[in-house]
Parts: sequence; structure tokens; C-alpha cells
Amino acid sequence: MRVPIETSARHVHLSREDFEILFGKGKELTVKTPLSQPGQYACEERVTLVGPKGTFEKVSVLGPFRRGTQVEISMSDARKLGVDAVIRQSGDTGNTPGCTIVGPEGKKEIPHGVIVAKRHIHMTPEDAQELGVEDGEIVSVQAGSQERSLIFSDVVVRISPDYSLAMHVDTDEANAFAGGKGSVGMIRKMVEME
Repeated sequence: MRVPIETSARHVHLSREDFEILFGKGKELTVKTPLSQPGQYACEERVTLVGPKGTFEKVSVLGPFRRGTQVEISMSDARKLGVDAVIRQSGDTGNTPGCTIVGPEGKKEIPHGVIVAKRHIHMTPEDAQELGVEDGEIVSVQAGSQERSLIFSDVVVRISPDYSLAMHVDTDEANAFAGGKGSVGMIRKMVEME
């Protein structure tokens, strides 16, 4: 099965409490563009990320609200911000670095929550059955492009009836294989080395 490969640029997921600190009491997220995963969307709202060494302005906020605030960046972004890059699955933010998030109405210093997202594939249970994979399984994906094809190892499979089939990589990973709109990959089972 061919799997669409999508590039996930730096972005922020906010809790409602932190959103109101940044954008004002009683404010709501403003939907700009639906994303490929059902119920997920990019918002009109933007924030600034401030780290010990650098700043990123106009960073996308994604909705809906999350229980906890989380910042997802690439390894290159982490170096520019001056934070230690920690590769994690979304939501696993314990013992990760923090940063300051600045909005038009205030700022919030988060003590943790800055991650480099582990590359992953979203899929439905039906997709998983067809592919013969299980939730949490680690696979490889052969990513094709005209001049820079490569194989991504350590790709985690995430299964839910609420998902739509897509692999997510960050901007560093997409650049490594010259990925763009319409990129696809082929899942390969991992072979354990002895």
C-alpha cells in the first residue's frame, strides 16, 4: 500500500487556559484550514516561540484545544531556539525542554512540552489489517522522489478509527528526500538485527 507522506512544519497545540493567556479571556480558536486528520485544523492565530538562543515568529496554532500545551519543532529548529532536542511521540512531554510562547495578549513560559515529533503513520484499523501491522509497531518506509529516495527507519504506527492514512515527517526529514505535495512511501517491515 502506498502511504501519503505529509510534512508537518513547526506548530503549537494549546490548552484552552494557555490560549486565553495568549489571546484573551473568552477567545476561541479560528479555523483557517482543515488538516488531513479528521477534526484537526490549522488556525488563523499565530504565536512567537522564544528560546535561549533564538526566536520563531508567526508559528501556526493547530486545533482543537489539547489537555496540555505542546510545541512541535524540527531538530534544526531546536538548535536555533537553543533547546535540547528530544524526539517523542505527540503527548509524551515529560522531561522535555520548555520555551516561552508569546501571543498578542500575553505570554506563557512552559516548563516542558517542546518536542521533535517521532515520525509516524496514522491509519485506521482497516488500513492496519490490510498492511498487517499493529498499533505501536515500528516499521520502515521507503520514501520516493526523483533524485533523493531514501528509507526512513523507526517509524511508529498509530492506529485509530478516527485517523486518516498518512505518514507525518518534519521539515528536516522532508528536505532529506526532497519531499513535497503528493509524496508517497511504501511500508517495509523492520528486520531485527542479531
